[in-house]
Amino acid sequence: MSKVFLLGANKEIDRAEQVVEINQVIQMEGYSYHSYVVYDITKNQWGITYKLINLATKYFHTADIIRPLKEKFGIGFYYDSDNPQFIDSFEVAILLQEAQAKANVEADEKEKERIRVEEVKAIGSKRFAEILPENALGVIVARLKQDESDSQTDYFASRTTRTVILGFSTHKRDIFSEMRKHASNFAETAYLAEYNTDYEHREKYSMGAGYYLGESKYSGWIIEKVSMYSREGMIKEFAYIAGCEDNIRIKKKNDDTPPPPPSDKNGTSKNGCTVVEYSAKAVAVFGETRAIKDELKAMGGKFNNRLTFNGKRLAGWIFSKSQEQRLAYYFGLD
Repeated sequence: MSKVFLLGANKEIDRAEQVVEINQVIQMEGYSYHSYVVYDITKNQWGITYKLINLATKYFHTADIIRPLKEKFGIGFYYDSDNPQFIDSFEVAILLQEAQAKANVEADEKEKERIRVEEVKAIGSKRFAEILPENALGVIVARLKQDESDSQTDYFASRTTRTVILGFSTHKRDIFSEMRKHASNFAETAYLAEYNTDYEHREKYSMGAGYYLGESKYSGWIIEKVSMYSREGMIKEFAYIAGCEDNIRIKKKNDDTPPPPPSDKNGTSKNGCTVVEYSAKAVAVFGETRAIKDELKAMGGKFNNRLTFNGKRLAGWIFSKSQEQRLAYYFGLD
């Protein structure tokens, strides 16, 4: 039961046979070329396990198989059978203390983070349950993707660094017009409110990313729908996200009266309205726009009462950056 066969090396290894001693130095070949010291050796019915300390990072590791360096084949742990190296027992004891102290600190930090996350989830669960409609079957979300790809190894992947709740849906169908409707609720995705087939991605196939609205599934913001199969499960899934109030950008119904226009050196005001560059991909209009709301809507504007300007929450109209010149012409701005 302790024997394994390495196909690449075409060799059988008996894990019950001890090949190195305590305090002996071994090395990793492949992922890194760090050296390790064996500080303990344990045995069970499956064979021998070598407990290691990384001499560079002071992290604990384990190894089940350690092969002779002169028979090196592929990634793995190796020992020098011709010129074995050892570290003094006293030095190993000091290394063990340092590694244990480092592990304890990281364990404490991990526990503190776990407690913090649970506290945020408790707040978020209550907050999300209060805003989740009884008839909701889906949540429209914006996700910020970070590219984790490595073209040299032909590896393509991304991870989500932030999720923002934009709205809710009463069905589970993936409809891009519905996603565009909620895009203007958040400044970073406001440009996706503009109809553009290049932003529409249909990847409902094996290894696909499903239906999403955005420029790329690997980087930048995308909008997608998360279907709900149980209310309790959905509350649990979005508890941590909703724990931060800034991650909830839901437009309130029957609230389309914007406040007076703000004053800012980066904005240009005329006729009671202020046009500002809201983000790299969006332009916003603040002010008394009730009389011209139909014109603003016709130009692709989306009203949003949760925009942020000069550190304050204000209502206004959000436009794609491509409409900047058209807005300037409309308001007669230089």
